[in-house]
Amino acid sequence: MLAFAAMKPALPPAILIMGPTASGKTAAAMALADHLPVELISVDSAQVFIDMDIGTAKPDQATLAHYPHRLIDLISPEQSYSAARFRSDALAAMAEITAAGRIPVLVGGTMLYFRALLQGLAELPQADTALRTEIDAEAAQQGWPAMHAKLAELDPSTAARLHTTDSQRIQRALEVCLSSGRPMSELLAASEQQKPAYEFLQIGLLPSDRAVLHQRIARRFDEMLLAGLADEVAMLRRKYTLHADLPSMRCVGYRQVWEAQDGIIPSREMRDRGIFATRQLAKRQITWLTNSFAAENFDCLDPAVNQTIIAAVDRFLKEKS
Repeated sequence: MLAFAAMKPALPPAILIMGPTASGKTAAAMALADHLPVELISVDSAQVFIDMDIGTAKPDQATLAHYPHRLIDLISPEQSYSAARFRSDALAAMAEITAAGRIPVLVGGTMLYFRALLQGLAELPQADTALRTEIDAEAAQQGWPAMHAKLAELDPSTAARLHTTDSQRIQRALEVCLSSGRPMSELLAASEQQKPAYEFLQIGLLPSDRAVLHQRIARRFDEMLLAGLADEVAMLRRKYTLHADLPSMRCVGYRQVWEAQDGIIPSREMRDRGIFATRQLAKRQITWLTNSFAAENFDCLDPAVNQTIIAAVDRFLKEKS
């Protein structure tokens, strides 16, 4: 037994760089790319959309030319991209990178995608349009907090991790429960897909002071507005057949600009609402990262954080060699 274990080949390494928006993930990944033979894979549910550049904080063309990112600009804003497709695309990219003798570095803030990669995905029922319509009609009468209470009776575990107004996830969880007859949490727990054949180093970027991260978020949102985010949304609406409920237009920033352009919210409130929504996104990302991953965390506000991460990666690779 021991002899066989000793002969078992070591798994190839892969690096995950996770963190909330505006935590410096891309800068850390590029610093690694300057130091090691790596290739970068984006883990971002918004950067998959073609022509959505400003509001997604997508690296510009000069940056991408020097630091190519896989899984960017995959689909039009009219289409949808799933965690299951991400997992398939990411594993295929990782295999190519490893075969070329390089190290895959997966960088981004879509924590669902990271979880799908590491843990696999449950076999959940397909979307049921008729059932969703029924759920939406009931929610229109009773409100989403009441639907959350209904979910709490059917699936307490899932309800416990969802906000009472998280309509999209409450709707899906109820749909799964009602169509399958089983709680979604039970189906997720039953999903024991094999972990990818990699030795992962999970790196988390977390702020030692959230107020400073909030300042970064506000500054970056202002930079997006100055760079022409409103014009970008207007261009997207002209070029594509879009509606407000598409995943692309539900992205933080795009949603607030859309609502301002349609007069749903006053234009003067768009900036503050966009910044608030981005802060809420960062809060959810931090919660995911701290509760769902075995990451080695670093202070994203430390001026020397990239050098500290490089040192941690060097130690990891040395230990695994």
